[in-house]
Amino acid sequence: MSDTPVAPRKPRVRTIHGDETVDDYYWLIDRDDPDTVAYLEAENAYTEKQTEHLGPLRDRLFEEIKARVQETDLSVPARRGPWWYVTRTEEGKQYPIFCRRPSPDDEANEVVLIDGNELAGDSPFFALGTIDVSPDHNVLAFSTDYDGNESFTLRFKNLLTGETLADTVEGTYYGSAWAADNAAFFYTTIDDAHRPYRLWRHRLGTDSSDDVLVYEERDERFFLSVILTRSERYVVLQLSSKITSEVHVLDAAAPESALQVIEPRRQGIEYSIDHQGDRFVVLHNDGALNFELAEAPTAAPGRVNWQPLIEHRDDTRLMDVDAFAGHLVVHLRRNALTGLRVVRNDSDLHEIEFDEPLFTVEPGSNLEYDTTTFRLGYESFVTPPTVYDYELDQRVLALRKQQPVLGGYDPSDYVQTREWATAGDGTRVPISVVHRTNVAHDGQAPCVLYGYGSYEISLDPWFSAFRLPLLDRGMVFAVGHVRGGGEAGRQWYEDGKLLHKRNTFTDFVACAEHLCAQNYTSSGRLAARGGSAGGLLVGAVANMAPKQFAAILAEVPFVDALNTILDPSLPLTVIEWEEWGNPIESRDVYEHMKSYSPYENVEAKEYPAILATAGLNDPRVGYHEPAKWVAKLRAAKTDGRPLLLKTEMGAGHAGPSGRYDLWRDQAFVMAFVIEALGAPHHPEQRTETPAQP
Repeated sequence: MSDTPVAPRKPRVRTIHGDETVDDYYWLIDRDDPDTVAYLEAENAYTEKQTEHLGPLRDRLFEEIKARVQETDLSVPARRGPWWYVTRTEEGKQYPIFCRRPSPDDEANEVVLIDGNELAGDSPFFALGTIDVSPDHNVLAFSTDYDGNESFTLRFKNLLTGETLADTVEGTYYGSAWAADNAAFFYTTIDDAHRPYRLWRHRLGTDSSDDVLVYEERDERFFLSVILTRSERYVVLQLSSKITSEVHVLDAAAPESALQVIEPRRQGIEYSIDHQGDRFVVLHNDGALNFELAEAPTAAPGRVNWQPLIEHRDDTRLMDVDAFAGHLVVHLRRNALTGLRVVRNDSDLHEIEFDEPLFTVEPGSNLEYDTTTFRLGYESFVTPPTVYDYELDQRVLALRKQQPVLGGYDPSDYVQTREWATAGDGTRVPISVVHRTNVAHDGQAPCVLYGYGSYEISLDPWFSAFRLPLLDRGMVFAVGHVRGGGEAGRQWYEDGKLLHKRNTFTDFVACAEHLCAQNYTSSGRLAARGGSAGGLLVGAVANMAPKQFAAILAEVPFVDALNTILDPSLPLTVIEWEEWGNPIESRDVYEHMKSYSPYENVEAKEYPAILATAGLNDPRVGYHEPAKWVAKLRAAKTDGRPLLLKTEMGAGHAGPSGRYDLWRDQAFVMAFVIEALGAPHHPEQRTETPAQP
């Protein structure tokens, strides 16, 4: 591989809505074609050769990351019944070890449930799906994936003897639930499109061929998932498309009983439930754009009996609810920040307060149903992940642990701020920014602008040891909270999907222009970074505003969006029509998608430096999308800037699975952006303005 375009092959010609398109690189979709594998390997070799000189910098960055991490560490013990469950990491080992203890500090009697390192062995990839202990605490269900394709093998371990049972089920997915008898176990399987669509009941000691099909979802728009309520009273089957949901429950004490529907699906109505005493609590959007919290009796839980507990508010998006014996905790979003509201059974209602200008708070590991303590996780750009226990009676936060950050980390060396860009239609778009306190606002600082903007997913402020080597070189890190995400509520999402999707991209460009106008950086020192649907975002802006960025980091990017959404045979396409629209049936959708799809809009012009990544086994965004995009760019672009493709040949959507492999992967990406933006190779080389007295 070189800068010479890939040799042409017979293109695919297709006509949709009278519009003929020619796809010169369609052949790359066939992963079984030896030429496809050869192409990917040649691109990998080319990328390695072009970045060989960055080897010392990559090694330095890896060591900087490693020097910040306490490699041997322990999670805060979480109680469930007679046991306290913990996760530990050990220096030199790639994967976590899952354990339990009879008391929080009784390390001497700690029992290893699953050692990810032993299970992984010599496999280049390893991931756990389900880790689920039976109600009597005697059997562990666990599932493993050695390819990165998110299809798991389910097994069971006797925790009294340490023996792995003969029971084995292939092709399972995330999610599971035990029945109260500790013998019946519910799990899900996927179809050829990688959609979880069947719920099964397995009985310990039997062959999987005897498993009972409990439910099959035939509507290709719907995913199926299963959980056990915290009360351990109900097995919950959740059926969800992008905009519609339906919930079924069955009594966990009667695993062979029939499922009971809470409320039949109605197009556009979403709801979820949890159980408390003689009622279900229901979070729904029926007549409530930002969702409302209601209650319904377990004996008659249909819509006609939903009574409001927390009514809809235009300024507050209710996202989730956790039910306990004596209270509820609602996870919410307001002013582009997250929050927690406590609702006690005696009708007392209050929110937990935090004082940083930017932060993220969310429910932690709360395994016990009858408790007056709520565990939560808190972090910001400058505050490492922190675990608190909130004591409901005293309304106080008790610090349990803050993630250690080694190497003399001092949060006061950094500052985080909220900026607001103005989009072309006048919409104010929030931007979260972090940098070292003494970085000058003179337009000279290198900057990475990160974005996503799809599926109502929010990029709330998070701490990252990976980010510190960049910040310590005088770089600025910013997140554009563009429409299509959920940061500003459900309407923010609605305004960045379907025929409004271009708002996602123009918002991101507005964020870049604002950062330059406020002298955080300049276009020659600005990189755009995004992954998956965020890769679509940065791929689109590479076409729309190439002069606004010096570099593009597109990780497992959804850059061949139109062709994928036009192909119902590809994994997940049909369910995605409610997010992007159906370009097969609608000419308007087709034309709108064609106007922004990165692959369709590659032109003969200058582009920023580009690094794209892919996973050969990725079931979410096919490896062929970035491969085709890079091939087309290589043939069309008129500049000499780097254009690189790095494909993980044995991994999936999340990239390398081991933590050290992940650190090296991040060091590779950071080295690319440091060079592309002209940032110093050593932190000591950064330039700063003196601190003000």
